[in-house]
Amino acid sequence: MSRICNLFSGSTGNSILIGHRGDGILIDAGVSARRIEQALREIDSDISKIRAIFVTHEHSDHIAGVRVLASRHGIPVYATRGTLEGMAQYGGLSDRVKAFEIPSGGVEVGDMLVTCFATPHDARQSCGYSIELSDGQKIAIATDLGHVSEEVRASLTGCDTVVLESNHDIMMLQNGPYPYELKRRVMSDVGHLSNAVCADELCSLVKSGTTRIILAHLSRENNYPALAYETSKSNLAGSGMTENIDYMLYVAPVFGGKPIVL
Repeated sequence: MSRICNLFSGSTGNSILIGHRGDGILIDAGVSARRIEQALREIDSDISKIRAIFVTHEHSDHIAGVRVLASRHGIPVYATRGTLEGMAQYGGLSDRVKAFEIPSGGVEVGDMLVTCFATPHDARQSCGYSIELSDGQKIAIATDLGHVSEEVRASLTGCDTVVLESNHDIMMLQNGPYPYELKRRVMSDVGHLSNAVCADELCSLVKSGTTRIILAHLSRENNYPALAYETSKSNLAGSGMTENIDYMLYVAPVFGGKPIVL
């Protein structure tokens, strides 16, 4: 059985579990090791099944638990060179962590092949990940990106399952409590995707074969799960696509996500 679960999602911490044939990987570990271990137990999984941690970038909501989790359980960590340098600078690594730059051809973990692609974000060398399963399914994860570049679009196209950022509603952000400079950062080309931009990408993805869409990294201050969901669903409906027939649409909760069987 294969499954994906957003254990944590948003500015307070991020971690995604992908399990396939008894092996598991984590994309990011942005909360404490204790909380990740507990979250895994709550979905009938266990940290002993985690074979690797893949980090998207060095911001704290993606690396907070990496050092303890990896050193405590001997789990190898993979990331781009720039991300590893950033993690080392911010204390996200130690001599006890086996950390590796992800090679251009990707990394085989059990019956999964994990490759990365560049994402436009205000980090040293941020990336998203594509995961090919031995049964032919393909998963792509792209959060924390200011716009959808051609490389990102090419990496998402044709994937069966896509986790895509739907961070904020533009009007809520513009009229919300964030200071002006933070609003500019979020809306920049290296910030975060709005609901509208995310929704615009989904029609072509579904046409390319994507059947499961998970909206992730929602802002607590500048978004609502129902608003992100309805924005994407409405855009897909406008292109003649019907939920639960052409696609399935999910919103990742801040914590307590349930596994989706692939």
